[in-house]
Amino acid sequence: MLENQFQYDLPEAGCDEAGRGCLAGPVFAAAVILPADFHDPRLNDSKQMSARNRELLRVLIEREAVAWAVEAVSAGRIDEINILNASFEGMSLAVARLDPQPGFLAIDGNRFRTRLDIPYRCIVKGDGKYADIAAASVLAKTYRDAYMERLAGEFPQYGWASNKGYPTREHRLAIRRYGLTPYHRLSFNHEIDQLEFSF
Repeated sequence: MLENQFQYDLPEAGCDEAGRGCLAGPVFAAAVILPADFHDPRLNDSKQMSARNRELLRVLIEREAVAWAVEAVSAGRIDEINILNASFEGMSLAVARLDPQPGFLAIDGNRFRTRLDIPYRCIVKGDGKYADIAAASVLAKTYRDAYMERLAGEFPQYGWASNKGYPTREHRLAIRRYGLTPYHRLSFNHEIDQLEFSF
Protein backbone atom coordinates (compact mmCIF):
# COMPACT_ATOMS: atom_id res chain seq x y z
CA MET A 1 0.00 0.00 0.00
CA LEU A 2 1.32 3.43 -0.93
CA GLU A 3 2.08 6.10 1.64
CA ASN A 4 -0.12 9.12 0.88
CA GLN A 5 2.80 11.54 0.59
CA PHE A 6 6.49 11.97 1.46
CA GLN A 7 6.06 14.51 4.29
CA TYR A 8 3.11 16.02 6.12
CA ASP A 9 4.42 19.34 7.42
CA LEU A 10 3.60 21.22 4.20
CA PRO A 11 1.01 20.84 1.43
CA GLU A 12 2.73 18.49 -1.01
CA ALA A 13 2.47 17.97 -4.76
CA GLY A 14 3.64 14.73 -6.31
CA CYS A 15 5.28 15.16 -9.72
CA ASP A 16 6.05 12.70 -12.51
CA GLU A 17 6.41 12.50 -16.29
CA ALA A 18 5.62 10.08 -19.10
CA GLY A 19 7.29 9.55 -22.45
CA ARG A 20 10.93 10.31 -21.76
CA GLY A 21 12.12 7.32 -23.77
CA CYS A 22 9.88 7.81 -26.80
CA LEU A 23 11.08 8.56 -30.30
CA ALA A 24 8.02 10.68 -31.10
CA GLY A 25 5.60 12.99 -29.37
CA PRO A 26 5.88 15.32 -26.40
CA VAL A 27 6.94 14.40 -22.91
CA PHE A 28 3.98 14.91 -20.56
CA ALA A 29 4.35 15.92 -16.92
CA ALA A 30 1.81 16.15 -14.11
CA ALA A 31 1.62 17.55 -10.61
CA VAL A 32 -1.03 16.47 -8.10
CA ILE A 33 -1.98 17.53 -4.57
CA LEU A 34 -4.09 14.81 -2.98
CA PRO A 35 -6.34 15.18 0.07
CA ALA A 36 -4.85 13.67 3.22
CA ASP A 37 -7.46 10.91 3.33
CA PHE A 38 -7.15 9.84 -0.32
CA HIS A 39 -6.84 6.09 -0.79
CA ASP A 40 -7.47 3.68 -3.62
CA PRO A 41 -5.93 0.18 -3.65
CA ARG A 42 -5.62 0.24 -7.45
CA LEU A 43 -3.29 3.23 -7.44
CA ASN A 44 0.33 2.40 -8.25
CA ASP A 45 3.14 3.32 -10.59
CA SER A 46 1.14 3.84 -13.80
CA LYS A 47 3.38 1.39 -15.70
CA GLN A 48 2.25 -1.36 -13.30
CA MET A 49 -1.45 -0.65 -13.83
CA SER A 50 -3.80 -1.87 -16.55
CA ALA A 51 -4.99 0.69 -19.08
CA ARG A 52 -8.53 0.29 -17.73
CA ASN A 53 -7.45 1.03 -14.13
CA ARG A 54 -5.39 3.99 -15.26
CA GLU A 55 -8.46 5.50 -16.92
CA LEU A 56 -10.64 4.83 -13.87
CA LEU A 57 -8.02 6.40 -11.59
CA ARG A 58 -7.60 9.39 -13.89
CA VAL A 59 -11.26 10.27 -13.44
CA LEU A 60 -11.06 9.71 -9.67
CA ILE A 61 -7.88 11.79 -9.28
CA GLU A 62 -9.27 14.67 -11.31
CA ARG A 63 -12.43 14.64 -9.20
CA GLU A 64 -10.89 14.26 -5.75
CA ALA A 65 -7.49 15.97 -5.93
CA VAL A 66 -7.06 19.27 -4.13
CA ALA A 67 -5.32 20.46 -7.31
CA TRP A 68 -3.86 18.89 -10.44
CA ALA A 69 -2.27 19.98 -13.70
CA VAL A 70 -0.79 18.33 -16.79
CA GLU A 71 1.68 19.93 -19.21
CA ALA A 72 3.23 18.76 -22.48
CA VAL A 73 6.67 19.72 -23.79
CA SER A 74 6.93 19.32 -27.55
CA ALA A 75 9.39 17.25 -29.55
CA GLY A 76 10.91 20.47 -30.88
CA ARG A 77 11.49 21.77 -27.38
CA ILE A 78 12.97 18.40 -26.37
CA ASP A 79 15.44 18.70 -29.27
CA GLU A 80 16.28 22.22 -28.16
CA ILE A 81 16.97 21.62 -24.45
CA ASN A 82 17.28 17.76 -24.23
CA ILE A 83 14.84 15.28 -22.75
CA LEU A 84 15.99 15.59 -19.14
CA ASN A 85 15.58 19.36 -19.09
CA ALA A 86 12.28 19.04 -20.94
CA SER A 87 11.03 16.72 -18.19
CA PHE A 88 12.08 19.24 -15.54
CA GLU A 89 10.41 22.04 -17.50
CA GLY A 90 7.18 20.09 -17.85
CA MET A 91 6.98 19.34 -14.13
CA SER A 92 7.76 22.97 -13.27
CA LEU A 93 5.06 24.22 -15.65
CA ALA A 94 2.52 21.80 -14.15
CA VAL A 95 3.37 22.85 -10.59
CA ALA A 96 3.10 26.53 -11.52
CA ARG A 97 -0.52 25.95 -12.60
CA LEU A 98 -1.60 24.38 -9.30
CA ASP A 99 -4.10 26.35 -7.24
CA PRO A 100 -3.49 26.33 -4.36
CA GLN A 101 0.27 26.25 -4.71
CA PRO A 102 2.08 23.48 -2.78
CA GLY A 103 4.66 24.07 -0.09
CA PHE A 104 6.71 21.02 -1.03
CA LEU A 105 7.33 18.87 -4.13
CA ALA A 106 7.88 15.11 -4.21
CA ILE A 107 9.63 14.37 -7.50
CA ASP A 108 9.84 10.94 -9.10
CA GLY A 109 13.45 10.21 -10.07
CA ASN A 110 16.94 11.09 -8.92
CA ARG A 111 17.35 14.60 -10.36
CA PHE A 112 15.38 17.81 -10.68
CA ARG A 113 16.02 21.47 -11.45
CA THR A 114 13.51 24.28 -11.28
CA ARG A 115 13.21 28.04 -10.98
CA LEU A 116 10.25 27.60 -8.67
CA ASP A 117 10.94 28.69 -5.11
CA ILE A 118 9.50 25.51 -3.57
CA PRO A 119 11.53 22.93 -1.61
CA TYR A 120 11.58 19.45 -3.12
CA ARG A 121 12.88 15.93 -2.69
CA CYS A 122 13.79 13.53 -5.50
CA ILE A 123 12.63 9.98 -4.80
CA VAL A 124 13.84 7.07 -6.95
CA LYS A 125 10.84 4.92 -7.93
CA GLY A 126 8.67 7.33 -5.98
CA ASP A 127 5.66 6.46 -8.14
CA GLY A 128 5.64 3.04 -6.48
CA LYS A 129 5.99 4.50 -2.96
CA TYR A 130 3.84 7.63 -2.62
CA ALA A 131 0.26 8.10 -3.75
CA ASP A 132 0.65 11.71 -4.87
CA ILE A 133 3.55 10.80 -7.19
CA ALA A 134 1.64 7.74 -8.44
CA ALA A 135 -1.37 9.97 -9.15
CA ALA A 136 0.86 12.29 -11.18
CA SER A 137 2.23 9.30 -13.10
CA VAL A 138 -1.32 8.19 -13.93
CA LEU A 139 -2.32 11.62 -15.25
CA ALA A 140 0.88 12.06 -17.25
CA LYS A 141 0.59 8.63 -18.86
CA THR A 142 -3.14 8.72 -19.62
CA TYR A 143 -2.92 12.19 -21.15
CA ARG A 144 0.12 11.23 -23.22
CA ASP A 145 -1.39 7.94 -24.38
CA ALA A 146 -4.57 9.73 -25.48
CA TYR A 147 -2.50 12.33 -27.35
CA MET A 148 -0.49 9.66 -29.19
CA GLU A 149 -3.67 7.79 -30.09
CA ARG A 150 -5.00 10.98 -31.69
CA LEU A 151 -1.75 11.43 -33.63
CA ALA A 152 -2.03 7.81 -34.79
CA GLY A 153 -5.08 8.84 -36.80
CA GLU A 154 -2.88 11.30 -38.71
CA PHE A 155 0.08 8.91 -39.08
CA PRO A 156 -1.30 5.35 -38.79
CA GLN A 157 1.76 3.71 -40.38
CA TYR A 158 3.92 4.18 -37.25
CA GLY A 159 1.77 2.10 -34.91
CA TRP A 160 1.41 4.86 -32.33
CA ALA A 161 -2.02 3.61 -31.26
CA SER A 162 -0.22 0.64 -29.69
CA ASN A 163 3.43 1.66 -29.19
CA LYS A 164 2.64 5.28 -28.16
CA GLY A 165 5.85 6.46 -29.81
CA TYR A 166 8.22 4.18 -27.90
CA PRO A 167 11.15 2.63 -29.82
CA THR A 168 9.61 -0.71 -30.70
CA ARG A 169 10.84 -2.67 -33.68
CA GLU A 170 7.60 -1.84 -35.50
CA HIS A 171 8.17 1.88 -34.93
CA ARG A 172 11.81 1.82 -36.04
CA LEU A 173 10.95 -0.16 -39.19
CA ALA A 174 8.22 2.36 -40.03
CA ILE A 175 10.73 5.21 -39.65
CA ARG A 176 13.09 3.42 -42.02
CA ARG A 177 10.29 2.95 -44.55
CA TYR A 178 8.37 6.24 -44.27
CA GLY A 179 10.89 8.65 -42.74
CA LEU A 180 10.35 11.04 -39.85
CA THR A 181 7.25 13.10 -39.06
CA PRO A 182 7.09 16.59 -37.50
CA TYR A 183 6.34 14.81 -34.22
CA HIS A 184 9.58 12.81 -34.10
CA ARG A 185 12.40 13.90 -31.81
CA LEU A 186 15.27 14.64 -34.17
CA SER A 187 17.87 14.40 -31.41
CA PHE A 188 16.98 10.74 -30.69
CA ASN A 189 18.50 7.74 -32.48
CA HIS A 190 15.89 6.21 -34.76
CA GLU A 191 17.99 3.48 -36.37
CA ILE A 192 16.67 -0.08 -36.44
CA ASP A 193 20.02 -1.50 -35.31
CA GLN A 194 19.59 0.11 -31.89
CA LEU A 195 18.45 -2.26 -29.18
CA GLU A 196 14.72 -2.05 -28.60
CA PHE A 197 13.78 -0.07 -25.50
CA SER A 198 17.35 1.25 -25.18
CA PHE A 199 16.45 4.29 -23.11
